[in-house]
Amino acid sequence: MEEIIRARGHENVRAEHASTFEVTTDDYLTPAGDCILAIDADRAPADFDPAFVEACRDRDATITVEIEAGGHRDAVTGRGDPALEFTNERSAVGRTSDYVDDRTIMNDASFAAEGFDRDLVAALADGAAATVRLRVE
Repeated sequence: MEEIIRARGHENVRAEHASTFEVTTDDYLTPAGDCILAIDADRAPADFDPAFVEACRDRDATITVEIEAGGHRDAVTGRGDPALEFTNERSAVGRTSDYVDDRTIMNDASFAAEGFDRDLVAALADGAAATVRLRVE
């Protein structure tokens, strides 16, 4: 199963956070948002198909988030959790920890914002259009 989010980068994308990464529907980004990879997303977790959400609530589920922008692509893999809510209407957050709130889309991510390909991050910092694909297996 797959969900697709269309978003864009922003000049303040730094991708330096060590434990999370985020895509937001907000149309702005301050320098403090060091986990945010893309803004102005056309969808949020609350918009995802209920069957996708249910599949992600399996602790054994593998969730992959792939981001493509400016001809560059990178993917991070994590796991599902029975506590995942997918109810937030603004932000989707991947976490390297097992913390869950209404924004969480995966736990135990293989890396956070700081681990994304630097060419991809540079393209996002240039404001490139981004496609975010979430897959659950």
